[in-house]
Amino acid sequence: MQSQFENRKSKILEPDWEVLPPEEKRKRTALEPIFKWLAYIMDDVVRVPGTQFRFGLDPLLGLIPGIGDTSSALVSAFALIQAVRLGVPKILLVKMALNVLVNEVIGVVPVVGDAFSFWFKSNARNYEIIKHHRLGTTAPKRSDWLFVIGILLLLFVIVCTGIAISFLLLGALARLLFGR
Repeated sequence: MQSQFENRKSKILEPDWEVLPPEEKRKRTALEPIFKWLAYIMDDVVRVPGTQFRFGLDPLLGLIPGIGDTSSALVSAFALIQAVRLGVPKILLVKMALNVLVNEVIGVVPVVGDAFSFWFKSNARNYEIIKHHRLGTTAPKRSDWLFVIGILLLLFVIVCTGIAISFLLLGALARLLFGR
């Protein structure tokens, strides 16, 4: 008898038995569709005709000064909150938070950040982390919540700084163009 079979769709080997209680498996399976949907909408919904290149709403929203990066950060923050609620281990939360932070830190830089967002796809990277996560989940601890709150505060500060810089640059550009 073969102990593993290949899931043809995702090319992941999954055991045909599990040691975890059924409620843990339900938690894990409830989390994956959220991240799959989020990754698809934010990073892969549009395919450039004639190529394999795909992009989503994240880089398109990033083109809107200030508001775009904020909305993208809010969506990614929702995903982190869901992950901690369902007991994703802290090391995976760190990886996921770093993906979001890298996307947002570079994303606040006009033009360069938008181009980077087309390539980096932080939500798709986070989905891959969740998809390959085969460890058991645990109930979220106080330290998990403190960690995620700290990351969200850092994300908030970065996005607010980016918005402020965007408005300062737009104001300077307006003064330069209109002579005020």
